[in-house]
Parts: sequence; C-alpha cells; structure tokens
Amino acid sequence: MIPNVLKDISGVDLYGVVSISLFFLVFLGAILFTVTQKKAFLQKMESLPLSGDEFPAIETPTGKNNHE
Repeated sequence: MIPNVLKDISGVDLYGVVSISLFFLVFLGAILFTVTQKKAFLQKMESLPLSGDEFPAIETPTGKNNHE
C-alpha cells in the first residue's frame, strides 16, 4: 500500500534529494565549525565543567556574593 501511495504523489523523488542534501549540508557545517575553532577556546571549554563550584556564587553590583 505504501509504495502505491508514494507513486501517486507528484515530485516525491525531489523530497529524498532535498532531505539528503540538507543532512549533508548540516553535517558538513558542523564539521567545519568544529575544525575552525581556535585551540585556546577549545582548551577553555574543555576545562570548564571541572573548574569551580557546582553552583557558582552570583555577584551583585555591590560586590557581595548573593548565593544562599
């Protein structure tokens, strides 16, 4: 039944090409974004979860910690 339904839709072959193209472009964009990151930024992000308290104190404009 499904193949018959898909045969009746005009231009259904275009949906496959568009979806594969979009997937490829997003995947390529993610790879390019990852490769072009600066090493200093990556090192900072790498150590971020391990540095500091679990819940860092929030400083108010007066300079006092407002963490309860």
